Amino acid sequence: MPITTPRPRPVCATRGALHLHITFAIALGATASLAIAGCASRSPSLHATASPLPAASDAGRDLTADQQVLQVVNRLAFGPRPGEAAAIRKMGVDRWIARQLDPSSIDDRQTDAFVARFPDYGEPIADLQRGAPEPNKVAAGRRKAANGAPMTAADSVAVRDARRAANRVVQDVQIVRVARAEMSHRELQEVMTDFWLNHFSVYDRKGGPMRYYLPSFDRDVIRPHALGKFRDLLGAVAKSPAMLFYLDNWESAADSTEPTLAPRPGGGGRQQLAGATATAAGVRPRRRESGLNENYGRELLELHTLGVDGGYTQQDVINVARALTGWSIARPEEGSGFRFRPRFHDAGEKIVLGHVLPPGRGVEDGEDVLDILARHPSTARYIARKLCQRFAGDAPSPELVARAAETFTRTDGDIRQVVWTIVTSPEFYARAAYRSKVKSPFEVVVSSLRAVDAAPDTSPRTAQIIARMGEPIFGHQAPDGYPETGESWMNTGAILNRINFGLAVAAQRVPGATLDRWPGSAALMTASRAVQVDAVVTSILGGDASPDTRTILLSGEHPLLASGDAPSGMKSSAADPGALGSAAGLQGLAQVVGLALGAPEFQRR
Repeated sequence: MPITTPRPRPVCATRGALHLHITFAIALGATASLAIAGCASRSPSLHATASPLPAASDAGRDLTADQQVLQVVNRLAFGPRPGEAAAIRKMGVDRWIARQLDPSSIDDRQTDAFVARFPDYGEPIADLQRGAPEPNKVAAGRRKAANGAPMTAADSVAVRDARRAANRVVQDVQIVRVARAEMSHRELQEVMTDFWLNHFSVYDRKGGPMRYYLPSFDRDVIRPHALGKFRDLLGAVAKSPAMLFYLDNWESAADSTEPTLAPRPGGGGRQQLAGATATAAGVRPRRRESGLNENYGRELLELHTLGVDGGYTQQDVINVARALTGWSIARPEEGSGFRFRPRFHDAGEKIVLGHVLPPGRGVEDGEDVLDILARHPSTARYIARKLCQRFAGDAPSPELVARAAETFTRTDGDIRQVVWTIVTSPEFYARAAYRSKVKSPFEVVVSSLRAVDAAPDTSPRTAQIIARMGEPIFGHQAPDGYPETGESWMNTGAILNRINFGLAVAAQRVPGATLDRWPGSAALMTASRAVQVDAVVTSILGGDASPDTRTILLSGEHPLLASGDAPSGMKSSAADPGALGSAAGLQGLAQVVGLALGAPEFQRR
């Protein structure tokens, strides 16, 4: 959106519900710039003492005490595990939320021990690249060694082994993502990690070394900053190899008309600015530079900070991209981390959202851009609205968004304070907000496994099931991430898939899921159908089921499954480890549990 450009100001050069009604009979698709004051240096908030949270008030909360507990555990965690709702009720929802907003205070050694079983997840990027070389490079090396001769059987085996090793890196980070969401006691941190991984979306099939960057992106970039200061999170993402590679900033270089900090190989008319930093020692050119790439600059403004209506111009996009030239990735022998390359950097003057970036500087240009964007009023509104949409409802009220944005601005982007503002608000506990959000496929799968107290899956199978249901982990090709609103996830096929998944969980066709782990199941096995239904409604549906749902649980007959056909996306296939197979013939308690997991009450949060 064009804006009236304010008078340029110098930047300090010394500082771095939508409701969705699902019935069993009919499947419905629900349907002015901010100056940076002073020149104080930045300090990461990750290890700083968390600022005190304001007092919460239960005034204006429409929901009953039990409903408040379910609202909290379904929005701030991935659904309740057996006995968890009672524990939160005993502690008090506000006290539980405050504890979750301080994840370092929560003992999570059991989860840490599980994660340690997947060494690829914990390896530095460079070590992964050495241990699991890129299949294309292996193939190219073999062809080169053979001087054009056809690849031998041994060559093919080497390429196959490289492909398997590279795939294992992606599989391990996917396994860990699902397991953490299922078993971690730092539940809100997992929800926020999921939120930010979607907000700063990257794509695992970008090619080249992308897959080796994913574990670090989850482990080092997003997770530690998920409840910290937004500026720290934004800076970690901007310097992450995953984002630099995904949006091509690693190869973005100054155009030939602009000065750089150091001469480039081959000259090309560029001149080094007087007094500028010399080229980094030992850095050799990868290839002829392609010039300025605006991909990351554009998405940084449109998707990561200001929003599409945030008040920037095309010239701002260009100047942000210019400021970020030289922000690149070190070679594997240099550690494969962030590397600023002076000879790629456009060292000319730039104006970004009215702020002057003086000429002759280097990495400071990009740091100042991140400062400007992190503290811009449009960023406060955009991030506040996305968080309100995640927690309070698909169409959050303008008043709640305004209060959350004010908290963002007042606390210099303190994410935990913004979340506290939202989840202690009357709007969060309004009756219209209760069970108003449709679960994404990731949320459906994880909440189902939590409901039956399933053991975490050590194989990639559960992640493959999530992918088959429409939400592959790190599998969204566009940088806008998966949709947050319910209508994007629901159609007839999706509803059928969810129902069949619930039956598959109860039939023990999903790894780790067995009714033996569900408390009280042994006594219920021989109980009457009515007693089984009451127990399942209480434990899995929070004690609240519609007459239609109760009728189906009592009869075992589901209108959408009357044909006996599972949708094609979920049919069994020996060649597809993600297929669920058939749950036909399920009887007794298992059938009641399976149908409850597919019920509308469970599909909403």
